[in-house]
Amino acid sequence: MADLITIEDPDDPRLHDYTGLTDVELRRRREPAEGLFIAEGEKVIRRARQAGYEMRSMLLSAKWVDVMRDVIDEVPAPVYALDPALAERVTGYHVHRGALASMQRKPLPDAGDLLDTARRVVVMESVNDHTNIGAIFRSAAALGMDAVLLSPDCADPLYRRSVKVSMGAVFSVPYARLDTWPKGLETVREAGFRLLALTPDEKASSIDEAAPHRLDRVALMLGAEGDGLSTKALMAADEWVRIPMAHGVDSLNVGAAAAVAFYAVATGRPE
Repeated sequence: MADLITIEDPDDPRLHDYTGLTDVELRRRREPAEGLFIAEGEKVIRRARQAGYEMRSMLLSAKWVDVMRDVIDEVPAPVYALDPALAERVTGYHVHRGALASMQRKPLPDAGDLLDTARRVVVMESVNDHTNIGAIFRSAAALGMDAVLLSPDCADPLYRRSVKVSMGAVFSVPYARLDTWPKGLETVREAGFRLLALTPDEKASSIDEAAPHRLDRVALMLGAEGDGLSTKALMAADEWVRIPMAHGVDSLNVGAAAAVAFYAVATGRPE
């Protein structure tokens, strides 16, 4: 059973994991280096635990103690009870959901190991917006994608904003980073995947015409918002595919486009 510890000093060193949560650059450096990530809100905390992540500590406002009582009773990690105003001074923002947990990261799997058992894979290039990362993971989980591969410069899926937007779906879909780009795509092709590059380019085939749901193994490549896939990534693909548009709209937000494309590559679709 965890100890419930009341803290009144925002500079208490025991709160180190939670300091400066709004400082994106600081947290991007600190969290991977220190082997932690922050789960925010009751549902996300519970999903992180269900996915096997070890809790380092939990920070709660008083009214959330009863809601999280079963978790408090189950985990050996310390639980810090803070006044909401004090929590805001520590974290840098008003913690609307009233519950934060510092979780221990797991080692990332090797990309090749993920590909061994997958059939539907997402490959992201240079997606650095944490909201888009979270939205893409949520759609990937909901629409049956088996794994996510990230280029070396993609944002961290376990950053607080990504986890929050995904509603914890980042814990449901295994992911790995490719060591090199775009050379790392050869690992995907050698595992038997057909690389489909999603692009609004007019030279691309309609995704329905490409019929990716009939292919045995598909890797769908997505680029960053605005820039899309790089020329090198496009040239490394086996085929370019696009989502047909109407009313003069040229493209969708990458999160929305990902959801449409994931449905198109899903197995078991009606013909």
